[in-house]
Parts: sequence; C-alpha cells; structure tokens
Amino acid sequence: MSRVRVKGFHIFTDRHGKRRCYHRATRVAVDLDANPIGSVGFIAECSRIAALAEAGQDPKPGTLGLLIRRYRAHSAFGDLAPRTRADYQRIFDYLAPIADTPLRRFDPPLVVRIRDKAADAKGRRFGTYTKTVLSLLFAWGVERGFLAANPANKIKAVKKPRDAPEANRPWRDHERDAVLAALPSHMRPAVALMMFAGLDPQDALSLPRSAIASGSIDARRGKTGQPVWLPIPSQLRSELDAAPPHDAITVCANSAGRPWTVSGFRASWRKVKLKLEADGAVGAGLTLKGLRHTVATILAESGFDDRTIADMLGQKTVEMAQHYSRRADRSRKMAAVIETFSAEVNRRRTEVGKPPR
Repeated sequence: MSRVRVKGFHIFTDRHGKRRCYHRATRVAVDLDANPIGSVGFIAECSRIAALAEAGQDPKPGTLGLLIRRYRAHSAFGDLAPRTRADYQRIFDYLAPIADTPLRRFDPPLVVRIRDKAADAKGRRFGTYTKTVLSLLFAWGVERGFLAANPANKIKAVKKPRDAPEANRPWRDHERDAVLAALPSHMRPAVALMMFAGLDPQDALSLPRSAIASGSIDARRGKTGQPVWLPIPSQLRSELDAAPPHDAITVCANSAGRPWTVSGFRASWRKVKLKLEADGAVGAGLTLKGLRHTVATILAESGFDDRTIADMLGQKTVEMAQHYSRRADRSRKMAAVIETFSAEVNRRRTEVGKPPR
C-alpha cells in the first residue's frame, strides 16, 4: 500500500488498527470515514483545515477566536476523547466567520441568534449543540477572566416540533427479531454488541479483540472514556461464536475480513433497513443508536435504577440513563404501587367515614 503524505498533517494507524489523520499545528482531526486517505474529499478537507488554521494564526485580543485558540491549547480540550474533540471542532469551524467578534458583544440574545441560525442551516440538533459548545467555552473563559459572565448560560435547546418523529426510538421485540434474521452473518456481531450489550455503534465497530476475555467485555466508551465492564449475555455469546472467522484486530469485521468503517457499516445497514421497511417487517425511524435506548428501556422495565443503567451504558451521569429509558413501561412496578395505594385509600376512607360514638 502506497504511503500518502500531506504537508502539515500526521497520518498514522492507532493501536486498534484504525487509520487516523490530524493537522499537526491545531490537532484537528480529518474524518477518514467520510474522506478516505488519498481521495479527492481527503485532499479538499486537508486544504480546508489548513486554510482555517492559517486564517486564525493571529486572533485579535478579546475576541471569540482568541478564546477558542486558548481553549484548544488547554488540557481541558486536550483531555477530551478524540471523538468529542472532533465534535467540538466542527462547531469551532462553523463559528470561524465570526471569530473576530469581541467577547463583550456576546449576550443571551446574540447567542440565541447564533443558535437559531445554526439550526436553520444545519438542523435542530446542530443548533442546540452549537449553543452547548458555546456555553462550555464561555464557562471555561469566565473561570480564567476572559469574560465576566457566561452569556450562554440557561439558554434553552432549540425546541423540537410537536409533529417531529422521536429520534433513536427503542426497537420493538419483533423488529429486533426481524433485523437479526435479515442481517448477513458478517453484520450480526456488530448489531448484537449494540442490541445485547448496549454499546454505541462506533464503540461496537471499533471494539478490539483484547476487550473480550474470560466471558466479559472490558472496554471504555470512545466518546467519554468511561469504563464499561459486563459479563457477556448468552444471546451475544451465541452471535460471537457463530461469526465468520477473520484476522482483523477488532471483534467485528466486514465481508473482506477487515475492520468496519462507520460509513461502510451504515451504508450496509441502510440497505437492510430499507428492505425491511418496504416489506413491513419494521416500522419507520429505526436507528442503530436506538438500540442503546432499547437496552435502557428493558432495564428500566425490569426495575433497575438509573445509576445501574448508566453504568451498563458507560454513562458518567444518570441524566443520560434517564434520557435513554424515558419511554420505559414501568407497568409491572406501578401495578404493585396502585394495588397498595388502592387498599390504603379504601381503609382510610372507611375509618374516616365511621360515625363518632
């Protein structure tokens, strides 16, 4: 395989066997899933990142650009997981046209306008994430004297339209069965890791063989670095044992026996999903990310608390576990509650209703 060199960029293979590329000066990552090395898109993306870095070499004092520069050079940014840094950088790239805006001009109405403009241009979730990153950035700046107060504090997320479909909804039981039956054998291990272990799609695809030992999964979430340890469920063990043999460093491999790319797996998954939707085997809105919601929902219905659910999903806070399991049907637990409540209400009413002697 020929080596590709791009001035100012570091191209290497990480310990999981995945190719990566960073701009040396700014540490901005190139998305190799969307822009494979050597492709026209790869060259264009490298040129874009280099141009942004050159344009931002000398941010003006007291501006948003300087605050972003200082934050990116600090350990608060460097200690983030690579995927989180890449997510933040996409927001910083989007904000590049207003980098010269003085920090003193930022107030809640301006942040709301930036949020709404981002939502109009790239969707509701991007608009909300832009607001979130700005809030984190400003909070960091307040602690170091760049700003007197955080103008993005308490700014709400972009409101979801009432008729908008739920994102990443939990899968129904018959949908899980239908998908497993329709998947080719080389795709089943990855989906099984998401379905029975609650792994994030990217974590499932990049899970190294070394993370599975002694009947357990011992890994960390790629986005947060949070440890994940759990015994392998019997359903998952069956799928892994039946997987086609391969020599990839990862647990999951494509039909050529090589580690999956996220874009490659999603393309294959989309074909399967569209076929099942056309046949009426699954409903609309099925996503791989929805399998994490499914795991959380099943655990919540089984009576497990939010901290336990968060631990299984590799979440630092219980708020995300609550988010994932918000649709859980707690009817079994509530049935006992209502039975006790009804008996208590009737008893007390009987006592209160007795006439005095």
